[in-house]
Amino acid sequence: MEPTKKRTERANNRFLTFYLEDEVYGVHISDVKEIIAMMKTTPVPKTPKFIKGVMNLRGNIIPVVDMRLKFDMPSIPPHMYTAIVIIKLAEKLIGFIVDKVEEVINVEDEHLSLPPEFGGHIDTKFIKNMAQHKQKVVMILDLLALFGEDELNMVQNLSKTASDQVKEK
Repeated sequence: MEPTKKRTERANNRFLTFYLEDEVYGVHISDVKEIIAMMKTTPVPKTPKFIKGVMNLRGNIIPVVDMRLKFDMPSIPPHMYTAIVIIKLAEKLIGFIVDKVEEVINVEDEHLSLPPEFGGHIDTKFIKNMAQHKQKVVMILDLLALFGEDELNMVQNLSKTASDQVKEK
């Protein structure tokens, strides 16, 4: 295999990993804009529980999603390792609150597999792949499937509405 092909293959399989409770999740590194420490968010009325609100990051109004609530896990207060992963999704920025950011990993193709079929009662449609890395199984998220079109539009409109309100003041 030529070195350039190997390098491209490696770049395609790079994921930022993070924890929610004891589970390790991953998102493709190309979707990650930045990682910041937990910061104050402004709640937005009449939004789903998993939307913590919006934050102003260097003049950009970004909706913030509590990933624990999105995955029906109990909410916990922020702690020393709590972080917000800023994701670029469908040309918009969204913040994901996670328990702890772990590392960026490279996963060889042979260590990636499709998620198992559990039947109708467990929803795995938001998991794109399962990756084996250092004795751990990492669930690679399909961010578009995680939100669906309606939720994505609502989240995107949130940042637009909040930006418009800031400009009016």
